[in-house]
Formats: sequence, C-alpha cells, structure tokens
Amino acid sequence: MRFVSSGLTARAIARVASRVREQRRVVAAAAKGKERDLRVDFFRGLALWFIFLDHVPSNMVGQFTLRNFGFSDATEIFVFISGYSAAIAYGRSERKLGFVYMTAHVWRRCWQLYVAHLVLFIFYTAQIAWLAERFSNSMYIEEVNIARFLEAPHIALLEALTLRFRPANLDILPLYIVLLFAFPFVGRALRAMPMTTLAGSFALYLAARYAGWNLPTAVDGIGWFFNPFAWQLLFFIGVLCAIAPPSWRPAMRWRPWLGVVAAVYLGLSTFVAGSWQIGLFADLMTKAMPSPWIEWMYPIDKTNMDILRLLHFLALAYLAAHFIAPSARFLQRSWAKPLIACGRQSLYVFCLGIFLSFAAHFVLVEFNAHWPMQIGVSVAGIGLMTGLAMLMNWYRGREASAGQRRSTRTVNG
Repeated sequence: MRFVSSGLTARAIARVASRVREQRRVVAAAAKGKERDLRVDFFRGLALWFIFLDHVPSNMVGQFTLRNFGFSDATEIFVFISGYSAAIAYGRSERKLGFVYMTAHVWRRCWQLYVAHLVLFIFYTAQIAWLAERFSNSMYIEEVNIARFLEAPHIALLEALTLRFRPANLDILPLYIVLLFAFPFVGRALRAMPMTTLAGSFALYLAARYAGWNLPTAVDGIGWFFNPFAWQLLFFIGVLCAIAPPSWRPAMRWRPWLGVVAAVYLGLSTFVAGSWQIGLFADLMTKAMPSPWIEWMYPIDKTNMDILRLLHFLALAYLAAHFIAPSARFLQRSWAKPLIACGRQSLYVFCLGIFLSFAAHFVLVEFNAHWPMQIGVSVAGIGLMTGLAMLMNWYRGREASAGQRRSTRTVNG
C-alpha cells in the first residue's frame, strides 16, 4: 500500500507541476499580447470594413466611410499599416536569424499572397460568371471587367498568372505582393541611409506621377490601377515610422503648430469632399475657390496617389499617432474587439470581403435596393467577416496552445 500511495503522490505532484507550467505559459503569452500595438490591428480591421463597404455600389452605409470625408480612403490606411507592420514583424526576424533568413521569410509570404490572389481570382470570376448566366444579366461581367476572361480564358489565365489581368476590386493584393517583395532591400537601405533612401523613394514617386512610369496590364496603354511606383512611397513611409532611428525621435515629437495645420487641412478636405455630395457645399466652394485652383486640384488621382491624398492621410496619421496611445482605453472595449480580430486576420478577411461585396451588390440589384436592405447586407457582410476572423483567432490560439503542450512534454520527457 505504501508503494501505491507513493505512486499516487508522485502523479499528483506531476499534475500540479504541469498546471503551474501551463499557468506560467498563459501569463507569459498574455504579457506578450499586451506588447502588441492594438492600434495597428484596429485600424487595419477598420480599413477592411471600409473596403468591403466601398466595393458595394449604391450603398448608403458606404457614405460613412473615410473616402466621403476627405481625399484619402481605406487603401492608404491598408498600405501604410502594411509597411509599418512588415517592418516590425520581419525586422524582429532579421535581428534574430539574419538578413538572408528574413528575406526568405518575406518572399515565402509573398508566395502565399500570390497563391491567395490566384485562388481569389478563380472563385471571384466563377461567382460573377455564374450569376450573370443564371440571372441573364451581362451587366455584372461589364462592371467587374471579366469579359476578356470569358472570351479567351486561356490567354486571360496566363495574364492573370503574371498579374497583368485582374477583375475590378482585385488590385490591392498584387500591389502588396510587389511592395513586400522589395521590402528586404529597401528596408535595409532605410536603416542604413534613411534620408537618402526616402529621397530616392520620393523621386520614384515623382517619376510615376509625371513621367508615366507604371507596370503594364493586359490592356495596351493602361497600367496597374494602383501604380506600385507611386504607392511605394506611402508603404516605405510606414516602414520608416516603425524603424526610425533614435536620432529621429525629437523630430517626430508632437508639434502644436503642425497639429493645427493638419487639422485645418483635414477640415478643408472634408469641405471639398462634401461638395461632391451636397449642392450647398459645391456652390460655396465654387464661389470661395478661384477657378485655377479648382483646375489644379482635379482630378485627385488615385492610381498615382495624388499629393492631396498623400497629405490627407499623413495629416490623419499624425493626429492619430499623437492622440491615440497604444494603451488607449477604447482598444480594450468589447466593441473594438471585432475590428482588432479582423485586423489580425487581414488576408482571410480581405478575401472574404471581396466575395461578400459582390454578393451584396447582387442582392441589391436583383431583389431589393431600399435602405433597409442596404443596411442589412452591410451588417451581414461585416458580421461574416468578423465571424471568420474570430474563428481563425480561436483556431490559431488552440494550435499554439497544443504546440506549447507538445514542446513541454518533450522537454520534460
């Protein structure tokens, strides 16, 4: 009996020790989670919601997204945060395992994004083609620009593999792939020679805007909708904000006068954006602003990221960075958790959002386009995106816990 009792005691002690190790792991994981800048996930999730809503034509809920209150929109948020988060994630990898490993890690991610883009392209095209045939509505094919694929699929597929053919709304992932592919080299140059590299990035931006530099598409004379040579400037500004050397910190401090300038510029841009929707604002702008200024301002080019769009986003980012701290209380609120979850699972949420945006458009066209239905499809789409994000977060959390338990058992052998 004494031996049996000793065995039971040993097993009980082992179980207690195992529970203590598990609790320590949970505490360590929680501490690590607190170090994460939730602002990045929050605003990336917000950008994904805005992208979904902006891709649903004639949707009243889309009137409340960023693009209706200024010159920039969700694309600028997504590109800037992509650069910022890439610098943090892959910079850590470079410090631990070296530049060569980090480059391989980045290019592996580029490959994953490329595969995701192709899968999205196939299913998105199939979705639209089937609905157009099923409901005898060729308008869908014209709106999304897939007629080329249906007329000559063997050629269009090859062009899609080389990123030269893309239906409407599938432009962001190819842009991100190209920018991320260049990140290892430009990011290292930004660390070594920040001012020189930033000047080179700005020169490339000017060449894209005024010399017409762009990557080609399958249609002659038309380049990428998001010109990588122009949009790279915002991406690498995001990188630089994440890796800014200590000597730059005094220059990045809050300047009240600069905050006032940013706020005034945002107010003026909101007034101009309001003139696109409200007749009174349009009349006031026509009377208050000289014709040469209006002619200079328009068109506010999105393909080559007009300087007004760039300045608008930088003003927003400057104010947000100084008035929203990483420890801001609202980031811990329950209403912010769906946005943070979507930001953490951005690739899955973005791909689902593309499908749902066309599905919402289809419902509004074929069944009911009244405002209750517009609100309904918007809420349903955001709900499905959030559900997928939370499911992926749960799955990855369980997977990480299982991996920790396996490694603990292996160490304790």
